[in-house]
Amino acid sequence: MTDSPRTISVTGSGSAEAEPDLLTLSIGVECRRENVGAAYGDAGGASAAITAVLREHGIQDRDITTSGLNVRAELNWQEGRGQTVSGYLASSMLSVRIRELAASSEIIAAAVAAGGNDVRLNGLELGFADPAAVAVRAREAAWADALVTAGHFASLAGAALGKVVSVAQQSGFPAPIPVAGIQRAVAVESLAVEAGESSVSAKVGVVWELLD
Repeated sequence: MTDSPRTISVTGSGSAEAEPDLLTLSIGVECRRENVGAAYGDAGGASAAITAVLREHGIQDRDITTSGLNVRAELNWQEGRGQTVSGYLASSMLSVRIRELAASSEIIAAAVAAGGNDVRLNGLELGFADPAAVAVRAREAAWADALVTAGHFASLAGAALGKVVSVAQQSGFPAPIPVAGIQRAVAVESLAVEAGESSVSAKVGVVWELLD
């Protein structure tokens, strides 16, 4: 009967940083009007004005997505009358990807100006258009971490590392930089958007044989 080989199992973690090259903006429109047709029509007009300005600034159609559309009555409670309709609210949401970060402040300001007082900025997120290259460096860092850890434990056990028995990539993910949401746009002056750096993390589980 052959004894099973001794093994050691470790998990390595690593990350890699790079300057973001993609900004995803969530921009909405909310129109409150006395009748539903006016609310819906004005919301559509504001959304059209915003998308037109985005296109004028070089944003391609593939980077503009309508992610929400809602029309509802707004109700008030009145003594003796119960619930009454005070008006109508029409809202829509656009998700916009900006690939020229240097122009992002100007583009956001132009979109706010185009939509006027009906614009709502719901936040933005910085990340990578193609995180693959950064992810490769993160996996390499995770592997190096696992190798160092395994080697240390093997040395403490009076053994040496043999061949790799198995490798399993665990959940790693980009860590985009969120920027706090602005619920109501009150001015059209440009706000600076600082890209900073974003990171991609990786984890890998590796099992090695232990040699006497």
